[in-house]
Amino acid sequence: MKYHVQTGLENFIESPPKWIFGQRLGLLCNPASVDRHFSHARKEIHRRLPGQLRALYSPQHGFFAEKQDNMIESDHLTDPLLKIPVFSLYGKTRMPDREMLDPIDVLLIDLQDAGTRVYTFIYTMSYCMEAAGRFGKKVLVLDRPNPVNGVTAEGNCLSPDCASFVGRYPIPMRHGLTIGELSLLFNRCYGIGCDLEVIPMKGWKRGMYFQDTDLPWVAPSPNLPTPVSAMVYPGQVLWEGTNVSEGRGTTQPFEVFGAPFTDTEHILAVLGGKRIPGAVLRPHIFEPTANKWKGIPCKGFQIHITDPHRYSPYMTTLRLLQTLLFLYKDSFEWKSPPYEYEFERLPADLIIGSREIRKRLENFDKLEDIADSWQKELKTFVGMSREFYLY
Repeated sequence: MKYHVQTGLENFIESPPKWIFGQRLGLLCNPASVDRHFSHARKEIHRRLPGQLRALYSPQHGFFAEKQDNMIESDHLTDPLLKIPVFSLYGKTRMPDREMLDPIDVLLIDLQDAGTRVYTFIYTMSYCMEAAGRFGKKVLVLDRPNPVNGVTAEGNCLSPDCASFVGRYPIPMRHGLTIGELSLLFNRCYGIGCDLEVIPMKGWKRGMYFQDTDLPWVAPSPNLPTPVSAMVYPGQVLWEGTNVSEGRGTTQPFEVFGAPFTDTEHILAVLGGKRIPGAVLRPHIFEPTANKWKGIPCKGFQIHITDPHRYSPYMTTLRLLQTLLFLYKDSFEWKSPPYEYEFERLPADLIIGSREIRKRLENFDKLEDIADSWQKELKTFVGMSREFYLY
């Protein structure tokens, strides 16, 4: 059963705050910034508030979400629809400067988050909030669903020595907040302190996955093509820090993974079968058309989720990762820098958010013991985050 959900964008268009009339507006957005009829936010805002939209801003992957991978930058451009500037926030800078914010009084943010610590859109939002505070601009976040529900928080909180553009604040891998709620938490708990408001959704419940809403899914980035790819992403993103393919260069990124050197029968034997909590591992051979192992057959699996409420993406991939570490010591490798503008630290440490956990995986510590080590900080985060629940 699907439930009727109105996004912050739709609520904003339906009844804009009175104070916004006459203000010069900017919009941080990408192709997923649409209403339920697939009409883009900039078009709807221009229709509702003619002439007020003065500038657009784009996150990683570009204004048209055409850039495939990390550290592939976008240039500034002119919007072909409204003929206003589009400032890239994944190019020469990741924080808007004074010149970029000069044309506006209010920055609207309408981005579809992935519910995962390493998804860079939330840090682009945080940098925009910082700049807005510095240059006297107001921020208005148009809320959208957390696609992997707003109940479950999973994983270790980021260790400060692993902070980067894929992890700026000490939040868990799966944070359980909407992007609007995250903006409120960032603003108060991490010292941003900008002039911030959130336009909430209507009809969204915390237990919903994206498939439970009646909203259309538009890929927020090239390798999250479906809600299912978003569901596995909080774990499967770990493969980015290794020489195992996370499925980039296939039609099912993050759902499939593997490498030329793996043997699926050996892996299943160690795991005790193809069934894992809430999912099935189906042996699968794929040949990436880009990225790791381009043009080379990779032996691995597709993750088929059978029960999203039992499936824990982070713990599942940690178990898979430790299994490959055990079976393929001579072939498995941690990916070398650079990764997201970090040139010295291991990408895996930045993604996992902890050097210690990576070392414990290498030492084959029990996963249950590793998970026990982060429960206290996770519980503290959940308690703190509840102060910012809007639903």
